[in-house]
Amino acid sequence: MGKTSKDKRDIYYRRAKEEGWRARSAFKLLQIDDEFNIFNGVTKAVDLCAAPGSWSQVLSRRLNQNYQKLKETSTDVVAPKIIAVDLQAMAPIEGVVQIQGDITNVTTAEQIIAHFGNEHADLVVCDGAPDVTGLHDMDIYIQSQLLLAALKITTQILKPKGTFVAKIFRAKDASLLYSQLKIFFTSVTCAKPRSSRNSSFEAFVVCKDFCPPEGFEPSSLNPLLSNFDHLPEINKYIAPFVICGDLSQPDSDTTYPLDFEGKKFQYCEPTQSPISPPYEEAMALLSITNLGKDPNSVTLKGNTMTIAEFKASRSNTQNDES
Repeated sequence: MGKTSKDKRDIYYRRAKEEGWRARSAFKLLQIDDEFNIFNGVTKAVDLCAAPGSWSQVLSRRLNQNYQKLKETSTDVVAPKIIAVDLQAMAPIEGVVQIQGDITNVTTAEQIIAHFGNEHADLVVCDGAPDVTGLHDMDIYIQSQLLLAALKITTQILKPKGTFVAKIFRAKDASLLYSQLKIFFTSVTCAKPRSSRNSSFEAFVVCKDFCPPEGFEPSSLNPLLSNFDHLPEINKYIAPFVICGDLSQPDSDTTYPLDFEGKKFQYCEPTQSPISPPYEEAMALLSITNLGKDPNSVTLKGNTMTIAEFKASRSNTQNDES
């Protein structure tokens, strides 16, 4: 396959590179904002499960654009603060503070609050998703647990009336998640951006007007969600379904010619290569000619070594480079 094969198949992938986004998912958040205006009045935002950073880029660009516009008409304007959280390392983004941490750890929430000067966020977004296995029931369950983990830290860092946006896999039991979210938010909507493939069962919940129950403590989240007496019309709540974007925008499942809309195609490299991706070691092993022939050893430049020795040598090389 040539370099342009994916550019032909996915116009949003092509446009992401042309416009400087790290991933095509940036268009999903942009289209959600166009529909719901989630960035209005936001000065403090948090991006959970942020790597590779496309949503953090959107937050940085849009919030700073809003800030510059407000400065033209008012002097009492606060510069935006944006925090990105992920277990993986991420290349720096201008205007974004990165925390390499676990969203299920209470210390991560404390770090976020501390950076905001003991204030809470106006907006929390999460585009996190598990590595899909192909077993749909398992993938849906893991995604729902990730969503609930994002909800738990959100209840600790989001201010009242704030907004929460997160990825969800639509399934027959999705109404349970909608009901659980309705405990904390007045408005819960299921949104499908045009840049999200129709063949994918992903969507996004847009939760507005954060209003936790009286006396709620984050430590009591799990019992509260498990107590069905608190869930409004359990398994009966149907969240409004909204398509973000109009027919003038490209179809994410359509193959477009490289020369599109009167523009001459020019190939662009990806904006940012991954930093220490999980597949890096596998790619290095695949470069070895006899991989798979002998389970106990590999041949590297004519020298035979065990798998353990190979890993140790790579670790030493990385330490020397750092």
